[in-house]
Amino acid sequence: MIGRRSVLGGGIALAALAQTRLGGAARGHEPEEILLWPGTPPGKGGVSGPERLGGEGKGYGAVSNVSTPRMRVYRPNIPNGRAIVIAGGGGYFRIQLWKESTPAAEWLRNRGYTVFELIYRLPNDGWEASAPFADAQRAMKIVRTRADEFGIRPDAIGIMGFSAGGHLAGFTALQPDRELYEGADRYETASARPDFAVLLFPVVSLRKPYDTTRTRREIVGKNPSRAAEDAWSLDTYAAKDAPPTILFSAADDPITPPGHNIALFQALMGNGASAELHIFEKGGHGWGLGAPEEIINQWPDIFEAWMTRR
Repeated sequence: MIGRRSVLGGGIALAALAQTRLGGAARGHEPEEILLWPGTPPGKGGVSGPERLGGEGKGYGAVSNVSTPRMRVYRPNIPNGRAIVIAGGGGYFRIQLWKESTPAAEWLRNRGYTVFELIYRLPNDGWEASAPFADAQRAMKIVRTRADEFGIRPDAIGIMGFSAGGHLAGFTALQPDRELYEGADRYETASARPDFAVLLFPVVSLRKPYDTTRTRREIVGKNPSRAAEDAWSLDTYAAKDAPPTILFSAADDPITPPGHNIALFQALMGNGASAELHIFEKGGHGWGLGAPEEIINQWPDIFEAWMTRR
C-alpha cells in the first residue's frame, strides 16, 4: 500500500490537473480523505504490491491496485446543502479519476456541492466481485451519518457514476439494502439509498447484445449463466421506489451505446419511477465533462437544471 502522504499528494496533483481543465474556477478547501473501513476491508481477496496511478496512454490519471478503499472529499466554500458520491469508470480494472470523476467533482464543488470521490476496490486486482458494491454502500452510509459535520441535508445525498462507475452507482441506487457485508459500527444504522442518481454512459445490461464490456467480464466472468447476467443488470431492479434518476448517453458510444440507458429508462418509467434520459448526437465514450467545443459538454448544465427542479 502506498503511504498516506503519497495518497494525498496524488489527490492534490489530480485536483490541480482538473482545475486546469476547468479554467481556474474558484477552489474550495484542499482535498481530504476518509477511509471506508477500520482495518482490513470485508470480503474475500486482496492486492499485491502498491497502489498504481496510470501514466501515459488511456489509463493516464487512473488508479488501480486499490487496497485501501476511501473517499476524497471536496468541500465548497459555500455549501448548498447537497452532496454527491461520485465514481469514475474503468471497467472495474481501473478507476478513471483525472478523466472523469475528478473534473466532475471540481465542477460540482464550485457550484456548492460537497463531493465524495470514491476510490473503490476492483475485482481485477484480486477482490471478489461484490467488493466495489460494498464500498459504495459503505460510502453512502458514512456520508449520511456525517451529514451535519459537512453541512449536508440528509435528504439531499446523491450518487453519480461514469461507465462502470455508472453501473456501480446504479446498483447502489437500485439495491441499497442488498446484504454485501457484515458491519456493526455507527455507520451501519444509516441508509445506503441515494436521494438521486446521475448515470453517465453507464453499463446497464450484462445480457446480449451488450455482453462485450469489460465490466461484464470482471463481474460475472466470460461464460456466465443467464441468472448471473440478470442478477448484475441494473434494469432487473427498476422499481417504483427507485431514486429520481437522470441518464446521459452519446449516440456514437461504441462501448455503452444508448441501448443501455434506454433499457433502464424504460424499466424505471414502466414501474412508475422518476427518470429522465438525454442522448447526445456525438461524444463517444469516456467524455467526462466534455471539451468546450463538444455538444456533450452541455450535460452539467442539464443536470443542474434537473436538480433545481427537484
